[in-house]
Amino acid sequence: MAVAWEDRALVLSVRRFGEHDSIVSLFTAEHGRAAGLVKGGAGRQHRAVLQPGNMVKAWWRARLEDQLGTLTCEPAQSYAALALADAPRLAALSAVCAMLDSALPEREAHAPLFAATLDLIARYSVERGAADYARWELLLLSEMGFGLDLTACAVNGDTGNLAYVSPKSGRAVSVAGAGSYAPRLFALPAFLHQHDAPAAQAADIGAALALTGHFFATHVFAPHGRDLPAARQRFAARFK
Repeated sequence: MAVAWEDRALVLSVRRFGEHDSIVSLFTAEHGRAAGLVKGGAGRQHRAVLQPGNMVKAWWRARLEDQLGTLTCEPAQSYAALALADAPRLAALSAVCAMLDSALPEREAHAPLFAATLDLIARYSVERGAADYARWELLLLSEMGFGLDLTACAVNGDTGNLAYVSPKSGRAVSVAGAGSYAPRLFALPAFLHQHDAPAAQAADIGAALALTGHFFATHVFAPHGRDLPAARQRFAARFK
């Protein structure tokens, strides 16, 4: 008996397969990250739809559950086209797709992450988009099982004056708790853990991405012999 489903999905990557077809990776609402073969996916008819960052309605079908399967995709929202004239938004969208495609296990649902991802790409703005992206990476880390604890100091339990994060434990450290170890810790930008924090500046974004990047590199990618995706590295470089 054939296995099939339909779902809302974000296009993550497209790889040409043969002369006319494509293998497409999707992040779906109910089925997690899933891939499939799109017949004729390399043709002009599909090219505008199968762009990383676009939302589609997808139908997946295979003879067996563990097969690659075939995909049929219809356009739902062309976020990629909207970002073409907005370099910061395009860089963020590319980083989102690359991180999801590289980090997520296949066929494992992540409903809160899917909702947060759609919210991020739909309302990305120059004023707050980069800060929203950095907070989104915290959620992605948590969904991968490596959430950071930014609620209280790991040394003395203080909940105020949190300024650092331990690169080993992923727990916050206060100014008093850090003491002479402060240079060995990651800076903790206020916007990552304070709802009433001032608007994040470029240096704050850079510090936040250095923090999350360390934990992604160490716990998510290094165990599989991989680096942070190039698109994510380019996005972070904008804030150095």
